Amino acid sequence: MAISTAVCNTFKSELMSGQHNFATSGGDTYKLALFTNSASLGATTTDYSTSNEVANSGTYSAGGGSLSGRTLTGGATDTTAYVDFTDLAFTSATITARGCMIYNTTTGTGSSTTDSVCIIDFGGDKTCTSGTFTVQFPANTATTAILRLA
Repeated sequence: MAISTAVCNTFKSELMSGQHNFATSGGDTYKLALFTNSASLGATTTDYSTSNEVANSGTYSAGGGSLSGRTLTGGATDTTAYVDFTDLAFTSATITARGCMIYNTTTGTGSSTTDSVCIIDFGGDKTCTSGTFTVQFPANTATTAILRLA
């Protein structure tokens, strides 16, 4: 089993067919779910599943947490469009996670409520014991944002 950082293949085609809306106002709803080192996730992952998701603990429950504070950057003079979210924290939690999945929970034209967007490998198990487990997103720039299209 392995988690491989990737933009999911199905997300790419769904994006081109208008199934994902990252607009800051009125866009789709995205969530982040945490997974153990037993998970097998990568570019070919199509949908969120509870298989090998971390156990419910504190404020973390199956399906993960809703991502907020979305910022979409890009325009006519930009060569890269990119999106950022507010860091996501799960409190009073005991969690060991190897990676996560961002997925779309909005039902739209041709989409389900579990369409995967991207997989992120943390590079090793990250653990929190009776505390706050925080997923911190990188700087919101054209070269470092979590999701970029150039």
